[in-house]
Amino acid sequence: MKLMKHTSTTTFALLVSLFIPIALFFLAADQGANTETATSKTNAVGVMDSLETLVNHYDSQPSSEMLDKPVMRLKDFNDAIVEIAENSNPSVVTITTQRTREVRVMDPFSMFFGNPNSRENTREYVQRGLGSGVVVSDEGYILTNNHVIENTDQIMVRLFDGQELEATLIGTDPMTDIAVLQIEEGAAPALPLGNSDEAKVGSFVLAIGSPLSEDLAHTVSFGIVSARGRSLNLTAYGDYIQTDAAINPGNSGGALVDLNGTLVGINSAIASRSGGNDGIGFAIPVKLAKRIMDDLIEDGSVSRGYLGMYTAGELDPTMADALNLEVSKGVIVGRVEAKGPAEKGGLREEDIIVGLNGEAVQSWDSFRTDIASLKPGEKINVQVVRDGKPVELTITIGERPEEQALASNSGTTRDMVEDLGFSVRSLTETLRSELRLSNEVEGVLVQSLKESSDAYQRGLRNGDVISAVKRKSIDNADEFYAEISRSLEAGDKAILLTIERDNLKQFIAFRM
Repeated sequence: MKLMKHTSTTTFALLVSLFIPIALFFLAADQGANTETATSKTNAVGVMDSLETLVNHYDSQPSSEMLDKPVMRLKDFNDAIVEIAENSNPSVVTITTQRTREVRVMDPFSMFFGNPNSRENTREYVQRGLGSGVVVSDEGYILTNNHVIENTDQIMVRLFDGQELEATLIGTDPMTDIAVLQIEEGAAPALPLGNSDEAKVGSFVLAIGSPLSEDLAHTVSFGIVSARGRSLNLTAYGDYIQTDAAINPGNSGGALVDLNGTLVGINSAIASRSGGNDGIGFAIPVKLAKRIMDDLIEDGSVSRGYLGMYTAGELDPTMADALNLEVSKGVIVGRVEAKGPAEKGGLREEDIIVGLNGEAVQSWDSFRTDIASLKPGEKINVQVVRDGKPVELTITIGERPEEQALASNSGTTRDMVEDLGFSVRSLTETLRSELRLSNEVEGVLVQSLKESSDAYQRGLRNGDVISAVKRKSIDNADEFYAEISRSLEAGDKAILLTIERDNLKQFIAFRM
């Protein structure tokens, strides 16, 4: 009882300590806006009425009358949140996936009775998945995460009204974890796309999705943007929005909505020690998601901007002091590729990039993501510090060579990836630098490895470099998939891989 009493008192004190400053803030705002009003009249005004000077800043949608009204009371703010949730929820869908696999089943008695024909049997196993998605156009296009629908045989979409539809996969981009689906036109209303750049730290947001199970579909949670520009090791490119709005497994692909009632992010991942919500969730900015979606719809693949330069480190306050610079954030240019876009634009080794199109550069990850989000042929203005002096350069973005995003509609490649249980990427100079690989190492990088695959069971791991298939050297992802395809056509029962791990050569054989 003492513990409960102590907890209650502490909770009450915390609520009072939070409420009083807010109330005083609005009282002060009301008094400042009504300086000619008698003091006695001002003091008589209640806390609720003292919010009369607070006006919402929503860019209201035509369908929402509530968002056109000023917030006069706390209840008005509550009603506005309720209306945003009601307007947004029908655009969020529940995605269920199904994959049928044949798994080998060992007969434990065969080793004792010596029946070679019964040692291995196969059994069908149906693997089901759950996620969320957002309808973003009147044509029925849906944005979701690649990991929600990756390696599946069937994708079903359940609408807000309970209707179930089969979805068509338009394209995927594993490098940003974006996938685009399509359902029949007009089946669900589209959620307006917002400006994710305006989702500042401290902004209120709603997370909508289907956490944990289909029975919890269209769950709405409320929170704030707690950080911007987060870089995770989940994808090659990322500039994630961090939020404390509750996100759990199953929320992936769901909507992050701002107080304008517009989509600002696609919920994608959580940081958790428990496996559930710990108040740290991440969403892909809709600016990046839309760029990927447009490419997949129009071209079936993603084209990314390319500069042809590598970083020698990031500028921090200590290095800025050592270089006598006034700025404390930026990217130090390392090697510049000969005849690449950066060199042609005048960028030099040891330049310090401090701005991109007038916006301050915060980190290498955010800079390379911004560059990758641009279309080849676009011109950018880059602000650099060279020998202590400011220099502005105009550079034309190039096309990234050997783009191996697997962001295509190639059914053959997707089927092969599914059978393998993993995908690969070509080794680029950027990857070599990040993985600290020598120029002598050639091959492809293993990624998205499924623990249920035979390759994993035989010892293959994410981050391994495959240098040869059946002792034939490979230099890129196309060559890898071509060799695997030839091996399958030849009827090989097992595939031999030569891999490089920790500067050591190893051999791994596995069955498809």
